[in-house]
Amino acid sequence: MRRARGFSLLEVVAAMLLLAIAFAALMQVAGGAIRLSGSAADYSRAALWARSLLDGAFVLEPLQPGSRSGRFDGRYRWQLDVRPWRPAQEANAPPGPASPLVLYRLDLAVSWGAAGRERVARFSTLRVASAPANGNAP
Repeated sequence: MRRARGFSLLEVVAAMLLLAIAFAALMQVAGGAIRLSGSAADYSRAALWARSLLDGAFVLEPLQPGSRSGRFDGRYRWQLDVRPWRPAQEANAPPGPASPLVLYRLDLAVSWGAAGRERVARFSTLRVASAPANGNAP
């Protein structure tokens, strides 16, 4: 007696089931990669906006302690906090002669996204500025 060649219906169904499971897993991985690339693009844009703001901060106006906020591109919000900064080893040292320069710490938070799913990128830098005109360090 000759055996029939080919696949049984059960084998075909099992193969299709395995292909469907593999395809679903592949689609989940691809979807995750697309979401991550979108998130990375948002963080990159936030970093570019932050660099632009920090590089241009106080070029046209004097550097002063305080808080400022605004928006970039209608989508990104920012808040900049400026405060005088002294190295830790100098923080408790007695005041010396007044310097013509003051070192400021600029802390910038750039946020975007809807409430509840808001993302925030934080940036910090130090900036040197002339001491206030009255000669007292802030």
